[in-house]
Amino acid sequence: MKMKQTTLFLALLLVTCLSCAQQIESEIKAESPTSINYTTEIVVPGINIPWGLAFLPDGSMLITEKSGELIHFKNGIKTNIEGVPEIYVRGQGGFMDVELHPDYNNNGWIYFSYASAEGEGEGGNTAIMRAKLKNNTLTEKQLLYKAGPNTTKGQHFGSRIEFDNEGYLYFSIGERGEGSLNAQDITRDGGKIYRLHDDGSIPEDNPFVNVPNAKKAIYSYGNRNPQGLVKNPYTGEIWEHEHGPKGGDEINIIEKGKNYGWQVISYGINYDGTPFTDITEKEGMEQPLFYWVPSIAPSGMTFVTSDKYPDWKGNLLVGSLKFSYIERLVIENNKVTKREKLLEGMGRVRNVRQGPDGYIYAGIEGKGIVKIIPKN
Repeated sequence: MKMKQTTLFLALLLVTCLSCAQQIESEIKAESPTSINYTTEIVVPGINIPWGLAFLPDGSMLITEKSGELIHFKNGIKTNIEGVPEIYVRGQGGFMDVELHPDYNNNGWIYFSYASAEGEGEGGNTAIMRAKLKNNTLTEKQLLYKAGPNTTKGQHFGSRIEFDNEGYLYFSIGERGEGSLNAQDITRDGGKIYRLHDDGSIPEDNPFVNVPNAKKAIYSYGNRNPQGLVKNPYTGEIWEHEHGPKGGDEINIIEKGKNYGWQVISYGINYDGTPFTDITEKEGMEQPLFYWVPSIAPSGMTFVTSDKYPDWKGNLLVGSLKFSYIERLVIENNKVTKREKLLEGMGRVRNVRQGPDGYIYAGIEGKGIVKIIPKN
């Protein structure tokens, strides 16, 4: 009996310690820097919601405006690209991410995520397209994926795009405000990270290709509304962040076939303060690498690899819509050890990218694209 009691005590102690470790991590406060070692410059003004940003080989920019425009910025001139797909603009849905193929120099493919009214049902849902840019017009457009069914709800379209080191295409689609109904059901779209070949075909080793009625493109599930997706340049892993409700925004490392728990487990509560679950962990569901309480409403993220920011190198930058800053996260052994606020008060940060010139660029709602310039 004493042996059983001792074993039970040790087990409970271990669970308590793990819970404490997670709670301590979530309570690391975001600090304002004691001194500002950078300046900012608005390099592309006059964009309302600069959702996506990609850099062409000549250093010019492609910028998606959520309302439906694709803007090419070069030598100080903004040009609206023709041939953009029809965008379904509703609530959080519109023209979202843009990403170049890793071998763009040779094949010219550009990838987009956007809300589309095509397909079954009234309303819209998230679509993935690729196209080529010729004479300021999109050509050779190919629809690679269209989530369904459509819905008139305005919530949780996602959506970011990323490629891994093997050339697989990943993209996110939010659960469209349907909670577990979509996020926990692999026969339904939404609340997922998807993986395709670059031409839109399904990889044979995707985790659910042999599951009857499953959506074959799914790579992970149980994700609420992912608006951050990036390849970790140091490990090759795909990192994701997603909006929680009131509290419980998460950073996750995406792994094949894993369930990230929404909305069975969460560190958040309903917006009205009531709980929707009484558990934060469950067997078979992944714990986040980090979670925010309160929510910061994360959007866009990038790893700093540039020598232009020696104090930030290796850090993760995440845009905050709610608090209007970029959050710099110092991460050691997959644990967040420090949080710092950058660009405080400049506006809602929709996106953050490191450019090929090594500088950090942020998409600020109501302002445009802002460049962060280190002080000498």
